[in-house]
Amino acid sequence: MSARTESPQGLKPMSLAASDGTAEAVPFPKPSDPDIKNVVRQKYGEAALRVTSGGSSCCGATASTGCCDPITTNLYDAAQAGLIPEEALLASLGCGNPTALAQLNAGETVLDLGSGGGIDVLLSARRVGPTGKAYGLDMTDEMLALAHANKRKAGVENVEFLKGEIESIPLPDNSVDVIISNCVINLSADKDKVLREAFRVLKPGGRFAVSDVVTRGEMLPEIRQSILAWVGCIAGALEENDYRSKLAAAGFTEIEIEPTRIYRAEDAREFLSGQGIDVDAIAPQVDGKFFSAFIRAVKPLACCGPTCCS
Repeated sequence: MSARTESPQGLKPMSLAASDGTAEAVPFPKPSDPDIKNVVRQKYGEAALRVTSGGSSCCGATASTGCCDPITTNLYDAAQAGLIPEEALLASLGCGNPTALAQLNAGETVLDLGSGGGIDVLLSARRVGPTGKAYGLDMTDEMLALAHANKRKAGVENVEFLKGEIESIPLPDNSVDVIISNCVINLSADKDKVLREAFRVLKPGGRFAVSDVVTRGEMLPEIRQSILAWVGCIAGALEENDYRSKLAAAGFTEIEIEPTRIYRAEDAREFLSGQGIDVDAIAPQVDGKFFSAFIRAVKPLACCGPTCCS
């Protein structure tokens, strides 16, 4: 199928879903939109409140149809689920399982960027043991309250939740061994700043090990935005080569991007059809170009990144 030069009929960017799972007919925010943080704060606060009221967080635009399958479901196995409170699992809005894929050693300090209800922080705390420490950073009061409640229920002591933004991490330079994150960096309108901050707080030799949504190759902007609205990436996911370039610019080396779940147009059929989009027509431009990935990188031992030497 040849590339089309016009927008598919009925295709229009959308925002995140409303709290009842239906798509809101409002413009999809541009990466420079100053309101992105407020949108994220509102939506994640609503997700936390749904959990505390007995529901699940869900995400994207499929909250009413099985909780975001195939993005957020079946990410944690039964053994992991048994180590954490049910509310931590229900609050998960991630697209991967960084604690299962990251190398975590006893005694290390771990930081989770955008820790939400605390699932990855609690699992990491058990991995690094009582001599280690797991921090969770989140800007949403409702999620932080839920995370503190989950910490008490889990009975884990080597955990600390911090309020703040991932573009300005409230920890000193060279203080963290491993940074994890679960589908949060894509929510930032200033990803370069997030990566520079991650580099700054990592110790030399520290590891960056995050799950995130990534895109591959070129496509019509309207299609890209509609799929990202379904996924929930309101600030826009990075293209994989752009992600590599930004990590390298921040000073990271040994950069790897490993797809863990590859999405197809069929996965988003209900949402896209609801926007008047011909799913079969756009499938060739979508399939294989959107995926969850595990992204690894290292802060060099002889650090010469932009935040550690002139």
